[in-house]
Amino acid sequence: MKNSNMKTLVLLHIMLMIYSMSGICSKMAAKEAFLSIPFCLYYGCIILLLGFYAIGWQQIIKRLPLATAFANKAVTVVWGLVWGILFFHESVTVGKIAGIILVIIGVVIFAKADNEDQKDG
Repeated sequence: MKNSNMKTLVLLHIMLMIYSMSGICSKMAAKEAFLSIPFCLYYGCIILLLGFYAIGWQQIIKRLPLATAFANKAVTVVWGLVWGILFFHESVTVGKIAGIILVIIGVVIFAKADNEDQKDG
């Protein structure tokens, strides 16, 4: 894999982490009274995070095949589990761990297949 592709993949995963953080704000907003100041602040954060993500996503898909970018989007499930544990003290089950492992394996397999296709092309 070329260095520029690796840099783009790292940036993609940073963008996906940012995208997943909107879920934290959504869950926090859900705990607040509708249209209260904290509610509005959380939704403001959601809009900022998603706006930043949208701009970053456009830059990523200019540099990566769309199939590769979307295959990596599954990593947001991993971030969801991490955020759930850190911010909301959610439990980790064997099923969740198995799911996370499957997502990571799938992303790695897809990345290797994509890398082989680029070598052949």
